[in-house]
Amino acid sequence: MADAAPRWATFDCYGTLVDWNAGISGQLGRLFGADAQKRLLARYHVIEPRVQRAQPDARYRDVMATVLAQLADEEGTVLPDGERDALGRSLPDWPVFPEVPGALAETHDRGWRLVALTNSDRDLIEASMQAIGVPFDGAVVASEIGSYKPQHGHWRVFYETYGADPARHVHVAQSHFHDVVPAGELGIPSVWINRLGEDAHPPPTRERGDLNGLADVLDELVA
Repeated sequence: MADAAPRWATFDCYGTLVDWNAGISGQLGRLFGADAQKRLLARYHVIEPRVQRAQPDARYRDVMATVLAQLADEEGTVLPDGERDALGRSLPDWPVFPEVPGALAETHDRGWRLVALTNSDRDLIEASMQAIGVPFDGAVVASEIGSYKPQHGHWRVFYETYGADPARHVHVAQSHFHDVVPAGELGIPSVWINRLGEDAHPPPTRERGDLNGLADVLDELVA
């Protein structure tokens, strides 16, 4: 009997596997003061998608630098010399969520093939995948394809690159805006890792608070 076609789980990384908010807010607190962290993080979430839409060919570290500069302008301050790339420079050290390595290792051990679909740069996602410590089959990277999620370019390139069967593919992500909505538009089952306890529509295929138990959920969706 021929082996079954592989099962594919694609993942957003930052916010889903790596603590994006902790990484960003830590740098915002260092540069602008702890009292401004929460407010500026909320502004960051607003500004970054605008920059990505306006500059789809930009490297992600340049997107982050542009957003940081806009925040500094809004605060009426000037970034110190050498700090424009503070976010890109710090990203490889952003913390992995504690349950992620074990959950991904179990998923991998059950035969799922793992690919990251990231609004990031190659060197940054490679550093984060190394920190996670679980084998990935690869990554589709925004700065290489000229497209940022929620545009559909990542999924198009994923299918072209890996030849995955759409009927044996599930997308896993924390961002409803960047990932769950476009996955739904494309008819891809999704697992929303709703770490922030948000209420958003349209609904995902499944919802979890973190990655604990992910392998069971994926096995349920694609036997």
